[in-house]
Order: sequence, then C-alpha cells, then structure tokens
Amino acid sequence: MLSTPVACRLAQRTLANFPLNKSALFPTATSAGSYSKRWQHSHITGVNGQGSSSASSGTNDKQAGQSFGYVDNDKSNIAHASGKSSGGGRVRKSLSLALFAFTFSAVGAYASWYTLRNQGMGFYSDEESLNRFSPTESDAEARRIAETINNHPMVAELRQRPELTESRPHMKMPSQYRARSLTGSALTGPGKVPIPAYAWIENGGKSLVSVVYVGADLCGHPGIVHGGFLATMLDEGLARCCFGALPHNIGVTANLNINYRKPTPAATYLVLRAETTKVEGRKAWVKGQIESMPGPGETPTVYAEATALFVSPKFAAKVLDAA
Repeated sequence: MLSTPVACRLAQRTLANFPLNKSALFPTATSAGSYSKRWQHSHITGVNGQGSSSASSGTNDKQAGQSFGYVDNDKSNIAHASGKSSGGGRVRKSLSLALFAFTFSAVGAYASWYTLRNQGMGFYSDEESLNRFSPTESDAEARRIAETINNHPMVAELRQRPELTESRPHMKMPSQYRARSLTGSALTGPGKVPIPAYAWIENGGKSLVSVVYVGADLCGHPGIVHGGFLATMLDEGLARCCFGALPHNIGVTANLNINYRKPTPAATYLVLRAETTKVEGRKAWVKGQIESMPGPGETPTVYAEATALFVSPKFAAKVLDAA
C-alpha cells in the first residue's frame, strides 16, 4: 500500500505525463447547459420520503406528455422516464466510459511504474543490478575486495557459462526496500559485508553460486563468523536458488536444517553453492553449502551444509498482481 502523499504525487505525475481531455471530465458551461435540458420535462414529480412537488413548463411544447419520476429510499435512487427511448445513446456512452477507464488504467499503471523506478522504488533487472554499486575512491577495502573477486579464476569461469545469469541480488531491491533489509542494509558496510554479494543462477532455478566477503565485525566467538549469520546466508541463498522453479518466482522458508562442519574464519571470502533437488507444485527442496573461496590448485573447505524446503504461498499471485 502506498501512503496518501505518495499516491497524490503519482496521480499528479500521471496527469502531467499523460494529459487528459478535461472537457470529458469537467463539462463547460455550454455542455452543462445541454445536460440541464434533459431535466426540463413538462411534468416532473419528485417523491422524497416526506413530501412531493410538481412543476410544469409551457415553453417546451415538444416535451409535452413526457413525465419523470424519482424515488429516494435511503438505499437506492430509481429513476423512471417515459417518452422517446435513449437506449442506443446510453450503450454508446457506457462503452465509451469503459474504453476510457481501461485506457486510463493502463496508462496510469505504466506511469506509476515509471515514477517508482525514477524515485528508486522499483525493482531492477539482473543486468542493472551489476552497475548499481561501485566502491568510492576513498574506500580502499571495498575496492580491494571487488578487485579480488572479479579477478578470481573461479569467477571468470562462472562468467563463461551461458546457462548462468549473473546479478547482485541485493542491488535489485528498490532503495527504500533495501534500507529496511537485514542482509541488504543492516549487515552491510565496513567490517561487515563491505560490498554486495555476486550471484550466478542457472536457468529454471536449478542451481546457484554466490561469492561474498565477510568482515571481522560479524563474529560470535572472536575471529569466528557468527553461526546465525551463516544460517541467514543459507536461508537466502537456497531460497534464491529455487525461485525460478516455483510459481510466481517466489517462495518462503518452510524448513531449514543446518550442519556446521568447521568454524568459519572472519575477514574472508565465502562461496555459497546451492542446488534444487526436487520440485512438486508449489514446493521446492534445495541443498547447499558454504565453503572457502579456493586459490589455484586448492580444495575448498566446507564450513556449513544445509537442506531446506521452500513453498510458494497461495496468496503470491494476488500480492504480485496488486504490486
């Protein structure tokens, strides 16, 4: 739901970008006069619960013999008119209004999406996410980490696989959304997660590989990454892996089992690997692990392993249609 000020701004932006025919919405004095003539019947009878009134006019001879009745019973207003039928005109008017409403809704939806994107409130594509973060010249640590990841042989190999799509998942989030995200905001920054993680996802939600640097300020025991942070990494990583295999590309965690194999050293590069093992309707089973980023000729060290079940909620379609 959007707040009232945001909704007002969207409406103003929509009218500014897509001007409407104001005469159709706000009739001029001339058009108002033409509407008033419809009510100048020679005999008018009004009933409003407590009393009635009648009026006649001798100036409209052509309308003689016509009558108009109006009843108000607090719940509905019913009008009855006798004389020449105007059914064809009413049908044409109804169709015109329906067409106008459909057109305005489509234009309004596009204008709202365009406005949200310009204000940093719309989700970004995989390709766009890769260019939405760059370390500043003064942040030597972030620049060093980014260079290390981008120059690593494993990363170069992942970028050569055509079935994988590269992105930086947290940078796909709108700015206002990411500002309230645990992993997209609260756990980021110097000493924590200095730069957004990279991810490579196989088409159809089959597998995922993610690389991230974890600083020295996310520890449980001194020098050891907190187990809760590793659990959060596994929860998000395994879920993101199977999204493409679930209806509406979204799922929530139903079950997560973790085995911690070895202490995970802080201030190090970590690789998360995940694979979707089974899909049944709205359910997907995924397994994965967190390991070290190995150097040339090294075997990675496995720090934690996990299995999980994710479910695409029944209300997902309604939520996405309303977004």
